[in-house]
Amino acid sequence: MTSPDIAPANGILFESHSHTPLCNHADGWPTEYAVVAQQRGLRGLIVTCHNPMPNGFSARVRMREEEFGEYIDLVEQTRQQWEGRVDVRLGIEADYFEGHESYLQKQLDSADFHFVLGSVHPQIDEFRERYWSDDAIEVQRTYFRLLAKAAQTGLFDSLAHPDLIKNLFSETWDPAAVMDDIRSSLDAIADTGVAMELNTSGINKRISEMNPFPDMLCEMNARGIPVTLGADAHQPDRVADGYEAAMQLLLSCGYEHVHFFLNRKRQTVAISDALASLVDTSTVG
Repeated sequence: MTSPDIAPANGILFESHSHTPLCNHADGWPTEYAVVAQQRGLRGLIVTCHNPMPNGFSARVRMREEEFGEYIDLVEQTRQQWEGRVDVRLGIEADYFEGHESYLQKQLDSADFHFVLGSVHPQIDEFRERYWSDDAIEVQRTYFRLLAKAAQTGLFDSLAHPDLIKNLFSETWDPAAVMDDIRSSLDAIADTGVAMELNTSGINKRISEMNPFPDMLCEMNARGIPVTLGADAHQPDRVADGYEAAMQLLLSCGYEHVHFFLNRKRQTVAISDALASLVDTSTVG
C-alpha cells in the first residue's frame, strides 16, 4: 500500500463527492479521506459536504449556518496539511429546492468553491411536504422535472445521484413508466451544459445499482451530457469505491471520457487513462 508520505506519481482523478461529520451522518475527517485518496492513486479530493439551509431546513442531515465558516476552515487546513501529496479542494453539495435560489446564490458567492454539486433529495421532510402524493409516478415525474430546473438555474456544475428517487419506490420502481419524463429532463439538462454524476454509492442502496441506472446513463451519453464520478463517501474507506466498475459502465454506454471540476471549470480525462491511474488496494496487504 502506498506510504502516506509519498504522493502517487500517476494521479489523475479526484474523489469528487465526499462528506464530513458536520453533516451529522458521516464519519471521519477530510484528512482521513485524503489518506485513502492517496492509497487509491488519486490526484486529489474534493470535499462536498451538505450545505447549510435557512430556518432549520432538513437540519438533521447538514451543517448549521453557523458552522459554514468552520467547514471552509476545515477544508483549508486539510489542503495545507496535504499540499504536495493530495490536492484537497473546497466543494459543496448544495440542495436545489424551489424558492431558495437567491439564498443559495449568495452562499455560493461567499466562498471560493472549486466544485458545486447540485442535489434534489426526495427523502427529506420538506420534499415530502411540498411534492408528495398518492400517485407514485407523478412524484417521480416531479423529481426529474426538478433536476432539469436545478440545471437551468446555472448554480451547479454537476447534478448528484440523478435517479435517487428510485430508492423511495424500490418495490414498484419501473423506469419504463417514467422514461419519457427522464428523456425530457435530460433534453433540458443537455441544453444547459451542466454535467451529471455517476454515483457509485447506489450499489449500497435498496436498488443495488449505481446512480443513474444504465439506460439513463446511455440516454445521457446520447445527448452529450458530461459525467462526473463520485463515491458519495461518508466514511474514509469509501473514497473512490467502485470507480473501476463505474468507468467500465461508462464505456459500455458509449462514454470515452470522465470529468471533474477545478475552479468551477470542467476538466476532461480519457477513461482509459483514468483506469490505468488507479491503485487496487484490495489486493495489497
